[in-house]
Amino acid sequence: MAKAKFAGVFAPIPTPFDEGGEIAYGPLRQNLARWAGTRLAGLVVLGSNGEFALLDPDEKEALVGFVREHFPADRPVIAGTGCESTRATIRFTRRAAQLGADAALVLNPYYYKGSMTDAALKRFFLEVAEASPIPVMVYNMPRNTGLNLSAGLVVELAQHPNIVGVKDSSGNIVQISEIVAGAPEGFAVFAGSGSFLLPTILMGGVGGTLAVANVLPNQCADIVSLAGEGRLEEARVLQLGILEANAAVTSRWGIAGLKAALDMIGYYGGPPRPPILPLGEAERSRLREILRQAGALGEMEDVEGGR
Repeated sequence: MAKAKFAGVFAPIPTPFDEGGEIAYGPLRQNLARWAGTRLAGLVVLGSNGEFALLDPDEKEALVGFVREHFPADRPVIAGTGCESTRATIRFTRRAAQLGADAALVLNPYYYKGSMTDAALKRFFLEVAEASPIPVMVYNMPRNTGLNLSAGLVVELAQHPNIVGVKDSSGNIVQISEIVAGAPEGFAVFAGSGSFLLPTILMGGVGGTLAVANVLPNQCADIVSLAGEGRLEEARVLQLGILEANAAVTSRWGIAGLKAALDMIGYYGGPPRPPILPLGEAERSRLREILRQAGALGEMEDVEGGR
C-alpha cells in the first residue's frame, strides 16, 4: 500500500449548532461553500474544534457524510475517528470510510493514562491502521489528552504503510523536527497550530491542520506556498501576523472564540454546545479588534471578489 499524499493547509471545522442545540446543517452547507472558495487544501471534520467529544454517535456519522457530500470531491475530507477503545475506533473508522472520508485522524486513548504506555499506544495505532480501509493520520494533542506521543513512537508508527502522517499539536518544534528526521519519505508531518506553521514547514513539514485556518484560510495557505517558493521573509511576516488571531481562537478563548470569530467574518459560528460557554461582550469586542488587525474582517471580501 503506497503512502497517500496529504499536504497544505486543512481547516478543522467547528460543528455549528442552532439556538436549540441541534446541528445547523443549512448554515454548515453555506460555510462549506465559502471554504471551498478559499485556498484550503481540505477540511477536517470531528477534530477538537468540531466539539467531537460533545457529539452523539449518530451526529458524528451524519456530519462526516454531510461534509463529504457538500465539499468539492477533489479536496480531501479527513474525519476524526479516535475513541477510547481500539474496537470502537476501528468500527468508527470503517464507518467514516463508508461515508466518504478520505483519511482518518486518530486521537490516542487517554482516559486510562497510567496504562497508555508506548507499547499500548503502538499496538492501538497499528491495529487501527491494519483494519482501516482509508489512510490513518496520528493525532497528538497533549493539551487535551494529557499525554504526549513521543517522536520515537511516531517514527515507529510511520513505518506502517497505512499510517501516512501526523498532526502534532504539542508546539514542540524539536519533537516535530525529530519526527521529520526519523520518518520515512512521504510521511506527512502537519503543524497542529498556526502558531508554529512556518517553523514546521521549514523543518520539513508539509502543512498544517489549524483552527485559525477557519478564519484566515488564505493567509495560512500563503505561508506554506511562500515558504515552498523560498520567499521566507514574506512568509515570516505572514506568520507573525496571524499569531494573535491564532491565540484568540485556540489557547485564549478556544471554541467559543473560534465560533464568535466566524460570526464576525460572515460565516456561521453559532453557540458552542454546553457546558462550553459563549464569549461575553468584552471578549467579543477585543476579538473583533484582533481580527481587524489580522485582516480577517477583510478576508471574505477577497473571497467574494473572486481572488
